[in-house]
Amino acid sequence: MADSLTRELEQSRARLRAMAYRMLGSVSDADDALQEVWLRTRRTSEDAVHNPGGWLTTALAHTCVDLLRSRSARHEVPIGVRLPDPIVTADGHTTPETQALLADSIGLALQVVLDHLDPAERVAIVLHDSFAVPFGEIAAILDRSPEAARQLASRARRRIRSVPAPEGSPDDQRRVVDAFFAAARRGDLAALVRVLAPDVVLRGDLGTGKLWESTGSEDAAAQAVRFAHPRAVLRPILVNGAAGTLVTVDDRAASLMAFTVTGGRIAEIDVLADPHRIAALLPDG
Repeated sequence: MADSLTRELEQSRARLRAMAYRMLGSVSDADDALQEVWLRTRRTSEDAVHNPGGWLTTALAHTCVDLLRSRSARHEVPIGVRLPDPIVTADGHTTPETQALLADSIGLALQVVLDHLDPAERVAIVLHDSFAVPFGEIAAILDRSPEAARQLASRARRRIRSVPAPEGSPDDQRRVVDAFFAAARRGDLAALVRVLAPDVVLRGDLGTGKLWESTGSEDAAAQAVRFAHPRAVLRPILVNGAAGTLVTVDDRAASLMAFTVTGGRIAEIDVLADPHRIAALLPDG
């Protein structure tokens, strides 16, 4: 067993878990990838490792690439079938482990786009843009030239350039989200349209094996009024560091909603309505 690797893994666990989550879009898969890397440290001679930190990053990236390629080849989680796992925290309450996942946080909307990238593109842009791994190291991980790795990241960057990013503080975002729910409960379509961006994207994962999506403020407003439940209780939460809401009906989680607020309007709404996934993602309490 390489003791230096084990020590480095424990010291870097939060960062490595955040890296794996960004590459895989799943908290449970990220934990599985870390477990696999830990097992590899048990089988590796300390004499064979000169840079424990670099070795762990490379081992984790290889593991994530294999998982992404296997997922794609076997169609275990086909693109367009489910939302990536959101990182859910109570407003104002985060653990150190969760803070690491949310460092330089990307919104759920961007995580959705990452899910649509080729595995090599995804790994290249996450390692380079989020974790400052040099292209030379990324090239070795992907078995490409440094220039090819650079091109992969550039291609991925072009695809995510149009993704809206949350703007303003969580409190600023919360005021917009509160106005959205207030208008929905009143059935006020005009007020809803005013709080929504004209090209707002509404995306839903009902756990039925198909991710549905619509675009446009009028359609999103009509959907909001249609699904506003008179007995719904709204609990403010943060989803990937941005304003979100847990909707419960009769003490049961009905949906988890993530909002991307830009320019004082809602640009994207992601709705997770799979009760089993919601239960697994919610923080204690």
